[in-house]
Parts: sequence; C-alpha cells; structure tokens
Amino acid sequence: MRRALLVDLFSTLVPGGEAEREVVNQRMCAVLGVDPEAFTREFAAASYERFTGAYGDLPNTLRVIARRTGAEPTDGQVHEATTMRRELSRRLLNAVPPGTLAALAELRSAGWRIGLVSNITSETQLQWRESPLPPYFDTTAFSAEVGAAKPEPKIYLTACEALGVPPTECYFLGDGNDGELPGATALGIHAIRTTEHSDSAPTWPGPTITSFTELPGLLGRPA
Repeated sequence: MRRALLVDLFSTLVPGGEAEREVVNQRMCAVLGVDPEAFTREFAAASYERFTGAYGDLPNTLRVIARRTGAEPTDGQVHEATTMRRELSRRLLNAVPPGTLAALAELRSAGWRIGLVSNITSETQLQWRESPLPPYFDTTAFSAEVGAAKPEPKIYLTACEALGVPPTECYFLGDGNDGELPGATALGIHAIRTTEHSDSAPTWPGPTITSFTELPGLLGRPA
C-alpha cells in the first residue's frame, strides 16, 4: 500500500551539472585567490557540513573553506564567487525537462502526495522557490533545514511525517548518489533508481527507470 512519493532533486529532477560545477569551481578559485587543488579537496571534505548548513550562508562557507587552504579573500572576492555559485544553482534548477513537469502534474492528478528529499546547500534551498518545481510538491525536506543529510534516517522521516504517511507507504526516486537508495530501503521505503541524468549507482539491484516520464505509468494510482 503506497500513498506517497519522495523524490531527489539533482540528477533526478534536474541535471546534476557535474562538468559545469567543475568549471565554476575553477573560476571561483581564481576569484578567491586560492589553490585549485587545495580548494577542491577542502570543498569536497566539507560536503556534509555544507549540506547541513553548519557554516551558515554561502559567503561564510566560502570564507571557511578558503581559509583552510591558507587564503584570506576580501569581501569583494567572496561576493563575486558567491554570485558565480548562485548563478550556477539557478541555471540547474531551471533546467528541469518539460516531460518531468508533465509527469509531476500527472502524478498529482492521480492522487500521489509528493515530497522532495534533497541534500542541498542553504543558497540552493532559497533558489528552489524561484524554480518551476515547488507547485508540484506537498512538502520539502532540505538537508540544510533538517540538519541531516541522506542517507541519514531523519531527512526521509521528516518528509514522511509532513506528508502524514509512514515510510512503508512511500516510494523514493533518486539517482543513487550519497547512498540515498539503500538509506531509503533501510526504512522500509520502496526505492527506485533513475539514470536519466546520471548513472550514479550502477550496481543498484532494485528497479530502475531511464526517464522521469516513466514514473506515472509505473506507479499508477496510490493505494
């Protein structure tokens, strides 16, 4: 008996933009005056803290990471790098395929309650509101707001509670990054992998779709 659908954001609803992120990170390094290799290492090492909002807003996060590389950027440098990163997030959030929006509308019309479960930084959370996606979702569980990131149980359970359903009555759709698929199944959620934007979990043994547009036909109507 399934009544709700939980959905990942990047590489599921919209492209993950890995190549574009790399380009923007390199540009940010030049602006901040930091060593690119050291910045890349520290940026990756701080992923959990960034996802859970441990450093506050984006400007402060960039300052923290830059200092870990031995740099001390000016306010002007931080502002310029912040603008670059925010523009990237905005582009990715607005790159949702039209077929995905149509499928979301079809799922809502069929009676599915839909929640977003995303490892997302604070600045992207704010830009979510300006994207085409919010009207299709009943609730959101953003890691920066919840203070937990996938695959931690708290972020899934926060969405389930907001939707008024137990985990066993939910589907979860994601590309598989961050261990999100086994994290969902450990709670009794039925997890489905998508490869539309990224093949992040090629060894996933469960069901897989290649396009979000397949989902309404796969799920049908909620029980």
